[in-house]
Amino acid sequence: MTGHVAHRADIAAPASIEHAPPAVARRVASIDWERATTDLDARGSAVIEQLLTPAECGGLAELYASTSLFRSRVVMERHGFGRGEYQYFRYPLPPIVGQLRDALYPRLAPIANRWNEAMHLETRYPDAHADYLARCHDAGQALPTPLLLKYVDGDFNCLHQDLYGEHIFPLQVAVLLSRPGHDFTGGEFVITEQRPRMQSRAEVVPLAQGDAVVFAVHHRPVQGTRGAYRVNLRHGVSRLRSGLRLTLGVIFHDAT
Repeated sequence: MTGHVAHRADIAAPASIEHAPPAVARRVASIDWERATTDLDARGSAVIEQLLTPAECGGLAELYASTSLFRSRVVMERHGFGRGEYQYFRYPLPPIVGQLRDALYPRLAPIANRWNEAMHLETRYPDAHADYLARCHDAGQALPTPLLLKYVDGDFNCLHQDLYGEHIFPLQVAVLLSRPGHDFTGGEFVITEQRPRMQSRAEVVPLAQGDAVVFAVHHRPVQGTRGAYRVNLRHGVSRLRSGLRLTLGVIFHDAT
C-alpha cells in the first residue's frame, strides 16, 4: 500500500500529556498542533513561538556554568564538528527539561509513527516517553541526550544528525535561549534536505528568544507522484558574527 504524508488523525491531545506538570502541559496544549503538523509534513520543521518564557530561558542559560549538572562537555573543533561547545545533562534532568521531554513526546509520537508507516519502516513509538526510554535503556542506550549548546563570535555548527544508537526518535526540538540582535548576531539555524536525484534544499529558520523549532532528525517522507519517498535531512548553525548564543536541545532517544 502506498504511504501518504498528510493525515490529521495524529493531532488530538494524547491522554498521557496530562502527566506533565501543569504549566508546561498547558503551554504545550496551547500550541497550534494542526499548523505544526502541516509545517512538519511540508518542510520537515515547524516553529513553536514562545515555548519558554524569558525568565526560563535565562535560568537555563545560567545552568551552563554548573558543571555538576552535566555528564560530558564537547569542544566541537576537536572533533571536526565546527566551532563552539556543548554539554550533555546527566540524570536527573533539570525539571523543566524533563517536563518538556514528557509533554512534547506524546504530541510527536503519532507524527513519527505516521511518517514511518509512509516510509514502510517497521518501528512504532509508544504513547508515553517513559515507555520509549525503557526501550532505549533495554538496548543499552541509557545516557541522557538533552544538552545546552554555547556559541561565541566566529563559532558555527556543521551540518549533522543526532543519532546516538540503534533507537532513534525521528523528531527533536531546539529552543533558542538568547536574544538575536541583542545577545548575538548571525548564528542562524539551518536545515538542509537531500532529495533523490535532485539538488539539496537549504532553509534558514528564524527564531526569537524562547522559540522552539521541531525538526526531523534523520529523514522524513515526501509525497510524490508514485507515493511517498524518503528524504535525508541535516541541521546546523551558521557562523556567529558577534555575541553569545545559547540553545537547549531536546532529544527524545538516549545514547549508548
